Amino acid sequence: MYSYLFMVLVVIIYAGNILIGKAINDLPPFTIAFIRLLIAFLVLFPLGYKKAWKYRLTFWENKQPFLIMALAGITFFNTFIYGALQFTTATNVSVLESVIPVVTVIISSFLLKEKLSFIQWSGIMLSLLGAVWVVLDGRLFQLTSMAWNIGDGLMIGSIVSWAVYSVYVKQYMHLFPSFAAILLMTGISVVLLFPVVLIEWWVTGVPSFNGSSHVLGLLYLGIFPSFIALILYNRAVDALGPSKASVFLNFLPVVTMVGAYFWLGETITVMQMAGALIVIGGVILTTQFNKPRRRKVDYKKQEVL
Repeated sequence: MYSYLFMVLVVIIYAGNILIGKAINDLPPFTIAFIRLLIAFLVLFPLGYKKAWKYRLTFWENKQPFLIMALAGITFFNTFIYGALQFTTATNVSVLESVIPVVTVIISSFLLKEKLSFIQWSGIMLSLLGAVWVVLDGRLFQLTSMAWNIGDGLMIGSIVSWAVYSVYVKQYMHLFPSFAAILLMTGISVVLLFPVVLIEWWVTGVPSFNGSSHVLGLLYLGIFPSFIALILYNRAVDALGPSKASVFLNFLPVVTMVGAYFWLGETITVMQMAGALIVIGGVILTTQFNKPRRRKVDYKKQEVL
């Protein structure tokens, strides 16, 4: 029962990540990503620094996959999202983000040599059709004449980043204590983004921060999506399994659409709602109708703290 409640909260928090990212998009995208991660690092430090030091040799021995996870999942993923929100709607971002499980399956099939069934390929094509449908507002036959939004293009980078992160997590995350791993990945991202933010400020000027909306928004981004949602999601996956937990994330576009309509004043068209339903249906086909192969696995108890 609690696991289902956790997943409902996760969906609400991730929808809030998109909505608040859109609400404060007068700030440059690298600035938002950097401050968000800096806040997350400060919150996580007292919880993870002891295990990070204790397992330092494990992190060093697996530095290459760990760095890829840090870059793909922490540094680039949300940076692309905040960049996309500068140009496109929160609704489009949420629908495109819901394609991530499908792209993860595709990348897994190539990197991990996982075979896909006919019904999975059908789900992949259905999800891609739904995503394009939303972006083009149902005008599929005007594909070549449409003026593509750069924000929708940036979301492709976000989708691929998280898909790569998910594949590497499946292979390597069990080697590390969770809080320590998130702390180090966040710290790496803060270090890498710092010079980029300085360049951004040099080019666009130092942004002016609105004391109330900006500070509260950045605190939300740094604490809830970066920290609390990850804990709740990990607990839910442990109880329900990844397949059942991922189904809840398919409702992200619906929650975001409602929030965008009432809070941001975005117009939601019938075509967008239809496209979102197509994406959700395709994701369910791709991720749920998969017969797992029997294999011997030596499960080690993963440390939670």
